[in-house]
Amino acid sequence: MEQAHRRHDIDDRVWELLSPHLLGQAGQWGRVAKDNRNFINAVFWVLRTGVPWRDLPPDYGKWGTVYQRYNRWVSSGFWAKLLEILTVEPDFEWLSIDGSYIKAHPHAAGARGGNQDMDRSKGG
Repeated sequence: MEQAHRRHDIDDRVWELLSPHLLGQAGQWGRVAKDNRNFINAVFWVLRTGVPWRDLPPDYGKWGTVYQRYNRWVSSGFWAKLLEILTVEPDFEWLSIDGSYIKAHPHAAGARGGNQDMDRSKGG
C-alpha cells in the first residue's frame, strides 16, 4: 500500500531531468549518495508542507541527515546552480497569468478625463 504523503513525489519524467545534475553520483568526487531521488522527494515534501524538519516522515530517511545534506547543498550554492541549469529550457506547462494580480492605476478604470495624448509634459 502506498503511503498518502508519497502521492506528490516527483515522477519519472521529472527525475530524468534532475538526476544527471545532482551531486553524489558514482564517478564524482566525494561520497556516493544512497538514494538521491528519495532525498529530493524529502526536501520537496518539507518545502511543500511547510512542516519542521523534525516532522519528516521516517520513510524519507532520518530528518537530521536529510536536513544536514540539504543545508550543505544550500551552503555550496548547489540549489541555485540546479535552478539555473533547469531554467535554461523552461517548461511552461504550469505557467499561469492571472489578471487579478495586475495592479492598474485608478485612472485606467475609466476615471474622468478619458484618453490623453502622451507628450513630453505628461511623461511621454
